[in-house]
Amino acid sequence: MSIFVQRPIPATIGVVFKDGRVLLVRRANPPDAGQWGFPGGKINWGETIETAAVREIFEETGITAKAKRVFTAVDCFDIRKRNRLEQHFILLAVLCEWVSGEPAGSDDALEAGWFSEEAWAQASLALSLNVPEVIRMARRIAAEESAGNS
Repeated sequence: MSIFVQRPIPATIGVVFKDGRVLLVRRANPPDAGQWGFPGGKINWGETIETAAVREIFEETGITAKAKRVFTAVDCFDIRKRNRLEQHFILLAVLCEWVSGEPAGSDDALEAGWFSEEAWAQASLALSLNVPEVIRMARRIAAEESAGNS
């Protein structure tokens, strides 16, 4: 007899900046289908958080990136039918450095692109929960690291 245990699923999101803009994708699948967020996905067995982030960025956008560090975690709840929780993801955010490539939506992403603060902060862009806060946090960390390396 098998027993199904409900538990959160570990996943990663990659936060990449280039020329003051952030890389975002429009999600093709739940949770948050149709909304804009970071490239990311489930962490494979034996894969580090950082490796998963870099892999997901490449799979969803064609961008090659280098992981710098994990900097926060957020919950993502997939609530669909009759307001019932279908899945619970814990998204581990990884600050990454752009290496090469131009974004094009692929895999789980309908679209991908670079967004200025003016673009992602506008109310007309449907963002996944916590995206603005995570961008601001990542931008602050990147600036601090940059200042420390000067």
